[in-house]
Amino acid sequence: MEVTGGRYYGDTVRSRMEGLGFYTLPTGTEYRGELKDGMFDGEGELLFPNGGSYRAVWHRGVPTQGKYTFADGLEYKDKKWHYCDGYDRRFYTEICSGLKPAGISQLTNLDLPRKIPIGCYDCGDGFYNPETRVIVDYKHRFLRNADDEEHEWIIRTCRKAWDKTTEHKPKP
Repeated sequence: MEVTGGRYYGDTVRSRMEGLGFYTLPTGTEYRGELKDGMFDGEGELLFPNGGSYRAVWHRGVPTQGKYTFADGLEYKDKKWHYCDGYDRRFYTEICSGLKPAGISQLTNLDLPRKIPIGCYDCGDGFYNPETRVIVDYKHRFLRNADDEEHEWIIRTCRKAWDKTTEHKPKP
């Protein structure tokens, strides 16, 4: 069954999603779980294209309690969250696997960071081009246009590709 650009496989009652099912949104995010009267209702999980997941108990389409897990297995805590803060700057992969030897920096949670296109930023769910204000996913498919607030946050916070070469210039 195709619903608003997404796809649904599962039980139906009166041509509405009801019972157990799988609903894939046009963005590639997938819901697996219980539905009632066309809405997420009961236990279910959202699986995001980046590998993260959100397992929750839903009531009429709204999560009442849930837990987000990042693609690398790190579980988000909304209280006393101390991941990569001022006290412990390690990435989750460094916490699990240990720090690298001195002189070998880990720039992101990925062991080999993504190669960012020249002049762009890695904003967490894709690459941002500040000239066009377009964010594309890591496979270069359109995600969204950035508003002024997101643009400022990305420029201030995110990792940027080098847009000019740097080289060592010996002193004369």
